[in-house]
Amino acid sequence: MPTESETEYDPTLGRKFIFVTGGVMSGLGKGITAASTGRLLKNAGFDVTAVKIDPYLNVDAGTMNPFQHGEVYVLEDGGEVDLDLGNYERFLGTQMTSDHNVTTGKTYQHVIEKERAGDYLGKTVQIIPHITNDIKRRIREAAEGTDVCLVEVGGTVGDIEGMPYLEALRQFAHEEPEENVLFTHVTLVPYSKNGEQKTKPTQHSVKEVRSIGLQPDIIVGRSEDPLQPSVKEKIALFCDIPTEAVFSNPDVEDVYHVPLVVEEEGLDQYVLERLDIADEALPQGERANEWRDIVTTEKTGTIDIALVGKYDLEDAYMSIHESLKHAGFELGVDIETHWVDADEMADKHRDRLREADGVIVPGGFGMRGTEGKIEAVRYARENDVPFLGLCLGFQMAVVEYARNVLGYEDAHSAEMNEDTPHPVIDILPEQYEVENMGGTMRLGEHTTVIEPETLAYDLYGDTSCSERHRHRYEVNPEYFEDFADEPMVFSGTAGNRMEILELDDHPFFFGTQFHPEYSSRPDDPSPPFVGLVEAILEETDVDDRTAGSTDDDTDDRDDAPDTEVTA
Repeated sequence: MPTESETEYDPTLGRKFIFVTGGVMSGLGKGITAASTGRLLKNAGFDVTAVKIDPYLNVDAGTMNPFQHGEVYVLEDGGEVDLDLGNYERFLGTQMTSDHNVTTGKTYQHVIEKERAGDYLGKTVQIIPHITNDIKRRIREAAEGTDVCLVEVGGTVGDIEGMPYLEALRQFAHEEPEENVLFTHVTLVPYSKNGEQKTKPTQHSVKEVRSIGLQPDIIVGRSEDPLQPSVKEKIALFCDIPTEAVFSNPDVEDVYHVPLVVEEEGLDQYVLERLDIADEALPQGERANEWRDIVTTEKTGTIDIALVGKYDLEDAYMSIHESLKHAGFELGVDIETHWVDADEMADKHRDRLREADGVIVPGGFGMRGTEGKIEAVRYARENDVPFLGLCLGFQMAVVEYARNVLGYEDAHSAEMNEDTPHPVIDILPEQYEVENMGGTMRLGEHTTVIEPETLAYDLYGDTSCSERHRHRYEVNPEYFEDFADEPMVFSGTAGNRMEILELDDHPFFFGTQFHPEYSSRPDDPSPPFVGLVEAILEETDVDDRTAGSTDDDTDDRDDAPDTEVTA
């Protein structure tokens, strides 16, 4: 009897699949390697998509701690997924869906639901074939309508959680024509104390892969520097692949340069030939060069941004960091982002606000750090420092204004203080009866109506915008009238939901209930981030600064009124 995957898929479709695994250690950059390969294939004229496999038991990334796993990235369809999906969207310039993130929780949940419904007709439900068939089905469905599908397997080869996925890939390769499947294995090539590049970790990792039944077609060595020719030859000899199938992926200043580096190594051409699609690719001279032009833009100076959050981990705010880079590409300036601990700002980080050219207060959940965020908003508002508030940052700007301008000293969000006499941020009435926590979330892309003749209209150039959301609480409609005649205005709305705020008579004071960082791209930067950087450039002379400068000279804001920063 044919398996489930055989009855649903025709291998004669000719679609190409590139599977990317990793060894030695996690966090090597499998996702960036995969995304860079996809970028080059797209430059060559192919439609490319990607799938991220996460072996954890969570159904999605929505409930995971950003400090442990990095940011939760939100897709247009509302999917809460791994941050690597954000890299794929940024590198490939395409929209992913929830189906492009495969998790163990999602797979097992589907198979168990089918078993409970009697779909397996009394059979014993097992890892093989039922789980592996579901994995193959998900990959193939995600690849529909494209030429090439990149599939990154999270974790490290040898992890027990990843074994069903590697078995599924082994079966996948058995079911497909040889020229339709390519395996890329990313490993660490460290230096010894005497400065020698060591291949033994790669050898052991490939041995582990081969013991599972997979043979890498390409090995990418992650290292501080390009692999030496003798090292490539040694890896090829002991891992049983051609020397020309061993590629370097050395450390670079910016991840957006990785496609350029591996292109120089010839990775794209080798992949095209191995998948038997070189004749279908655009000739080298006709391939798109926009990516190279964008990411190598000459910079004329550096600005400093204070990011006031509670997670001392860059990955927890990855999309914000990337959106600032994109704005820097657009405006020809380098951006240094300095994390400010919102929970300890008064004791340790007050000077960082004074030294910053602009302030960003990002999204988040929970009470910790909110008072520090409120004081950061107050500092930016009172001292005319360009400010951007995102999601919770938007809400804390409303709270700060209610406290210090409207005179509601005890104003707060009902999320942080259920007993506040002035819940300027609250759950909307229609959400009261929802029992499941996730059911009250506003997720995915929604449209915001923008008022003409406002800063929001100037930034977006239209009377509406569509951006991605991930929040539960809203500006309380009971307080709309209190803001009606104030310099702070809500210039973007969605029915009775306030989506954008801005402050008159300020260089740049802008807040969004949505997350514009999720839709920012190197070739299409987010309007609020471009607006923030433009405002800083208008206020600050950066011509004489250089990237990475540690100059302690302060600007004219040293003479601004001193706002007490307390938390």
